[in-house]
Amino acid sequence: MELLITELSKDKFEITVKANLITKHIVFVTDEILFNLTKNKVSKEDLLNFSFNFLLERESNTSILSSFDLTVISKYFPEYTKKVSDKFNV
Repeated sequence: MELLITELSKDKFEITVKANLITKHIVFVTDEILFNLTKNKVSKEDLLNFSFNFLLERESNTSILSSFDLTVISKYFPEYTKKVSDKFNV
C-alpha cells in the first residue's frame, strides 16, 4: 500500500491511498491541530502519514471518510491522541 500526500493549501491536503482500490481523501490540518497533537515536533505531512497508517491498521481505505478534519479520528478511535503522543514524544 502506498500513500501520496499532496498539499492543496496551508491547511488542506489530499491523500491518495494506492491499494487494491485507489481512494482519495481530503483532510484538514490546521496549525492549531498540529500544535495540539504534536507541539509542532513534526510536519503536517508526517502527522498525516502517521494518521493514515493508524487508520489503515484499523479499517480499509474504502472505509475512511472522503473528507474530514484530522481531529475526527479520535471520535472514532479514542486511542488516537495517545498513539500520536507516544509516536512523537509529546
